[in-house]
Amino acid sequence: MGQHVFDLRSISASKTVCSLVRTCSNIFPGHLGGVKITRQLYSFGGVFLKASYSNARTSNQAIDSVGQDKFAVVNGSSQIFRANGMSSIPFSRETSVLDAFQDEYGGIVVNPQRLPSNPHAFASILQSSLSRWKQEGKKGVWLKLPLEQSELVPIAVKQGFQYHHAEQEYIMLTYWIPEGPCLLPANASHQVGVGGFAINDKNEVLVVQEKHCAPEFVGFWKLPTGFILESEEIFTGAVREVKEETGIDTEFVEVIAFR
Repeated sequence: MGQHVFDLRSISASKTVCSLVRTCSNIFPGHLGGVKITRQLYSFGGVFLKASYSNARTSNQAIDSVGQDKFAVVNGSSQIFRANGMSSIPFSRETSVLDAFQDEYGGIVVNPQRLPSNPHAFASILQSSLSRWKQEGKKGVWLKLPLEQSELVPIAVKQGFQYHHAEQEYIMLTYWIPEGPCLLPANASHQVGVGGFAINDKNEVLVVQEKHCAPEFVGFWKLPTGFILESEEIFTGAVREVKEETGIDTEFVEVIAFR
């Protein structure tokens, strides 16, 4: 990959655009940083994509029925066996519900950190939880299963849950309670790309060549580009991508275009 500068004074005023980022030095150093390989060769991206569903908060009144305790189902009723094995407390299946909170849309978000570790206990309490939530008129159920508890996935699917999306650390399942079509939002399917239009005090524009690209783009000069990280601000991503691709520090000025 190479980088080059063009003199803006040779460009007509009608074709000059406002700067997105400005270099912090008067000239571009000859050192080149590593190049991040991107799948698309465009300067500006503007399709907003990803809304991550947060389930960080939990209800203060959620039933503390899992963790170090172990569940057993005996003749249709349930018992909690304490970690020390010394005592057990029988309780009604009607009160055995997964630790969860209600979202603002009348749905249920299960706390992934408070899931039963035993698959048989999970199957029993999941069934009773769905029965309770149906009686209460709840709508969608969001069940996030961590990777280390992937053995619970087929149990949830057998009880009617469907795949929503998966990440490296978890899989998200959903269950729509009311009759009729499911109204839960689909998973995000786009990424946000950004291009940095960087100029220095001499009105020189920073451009680069991709080291790895399709044959038809070999030798083309382009703006430094890349993808915005999850939860990253656009201006932060623009400065970061220019730094990663060229080794040059820049200062964000403004957004000049969306596509």
